[in-house]
Amino acid sequence: MTKRRLFLGALGALALRPASATDSSATANWPDRPIRLVVPFDPGGGADVIARLLGKNLSRHLGQPVVIDNRAGAGGAVGTQAVAQSAADGYILGLATQSTHAANPAINPATPYDPLRDFTPISMLALVPGVLAVHPAVPAQTMPELIELARSRPRELSYGTPGIGSLGHLLIAQMEATYGLELLHVPYKSGAAALVDAVGGRLQVIGDSLPSALQPIRAGRLKAIGVMAERRVPMLPDVPTFGEVGMGEIGKPAWFGLVAPAGTPAPLVIKLNDAVRAVMHDPEVSTALAQVGGEAAVGTPEAFAQVIRATLETYRAVVEKRGIKPQ
Repeated sequence: MTKRRLFLGALGALALRPASATDSSATANWPDRPIRLVVPFDPGGGADVIARLLGKNLSRHLGQPVVIDNRAGAGGAVGTQAVAQSAADGYILGLATQSTHAANPAINPATPYDPLRDFTPISMLALVPGVLAVHPAVPAQTMPELIELARSRPRELSYGTPGIGSLGHLLIAQMEATYGLELLHVPYKSGAAALVDAVGGRLQVIGDSLPSALQPIRAGRLKAIGVMAERRVPMLPDVPTFGEVGMGEIGKPAWFGLVAPAGTPAPLVIKLNDAVRAVMHDPEVSTALAQVGGEAAVGTPEAFAQVIRATLETYRAVVEKRGIKPQ
């Protein structure tokens, strides 16, 4: 027992010791090898577009490759858990979204990470519009018409999402709570799979990021009826915002941000935040974001932490009001 106490005491002293010269050197020389950016969704979606845009330009600023690692599953929980469990040395970063850090944890108490405690926020990255779309066969041309149609046909209109607790799920759950609707939720393993079935007519409604859904909308295979943005987007100039039809509280653009594992040293956080600011203010990045209706939204780590906390509280209120349970 005495030896055990001595051993535990030594561990405690080791955990509390000041940084050694070796630790400081490692921080000062960071990065001296490639950095991995975990994207908790499939390639090709809105999160992946943002991550690749960031990674490509972050490599130039940091002088090391930034490798994109797509780890989809469980509405983003699989990849996000991997980040939470990684070493806090600046070489594993994660793309954070409203799904991973608010919607998913709000709906599922068993989410295998704490969105506030298990991560070090680095910065917000961008705001990107979402879009609510229907299959062309759905006899609704506007948001009010869709609401009336859904009200007259309880549980007849189906909508697909990347899973229970995903952003798309909580978006339509907010609509249901606000307008007294009952749609049929069909959870998928990925947003790409849900989009395929919406285009094929096996789903009537889908809420998705604009970068993901823009191509089938332009091809006439989906009909956009509302964009989640502060103002109309140039690529869909005839589609009103949620705010224009009195649904501004629901139809806010999606945010994307950068996080590291909890305990990441402050000097690395500062370096990363500085690099992110430089990247997101680059004219090339601003132009690329504008092409999908997005805009840079960088800030301090503290400001991003507040955004995560506020969004989490909003979705917890929706989950409680709707009585949404994980399956």
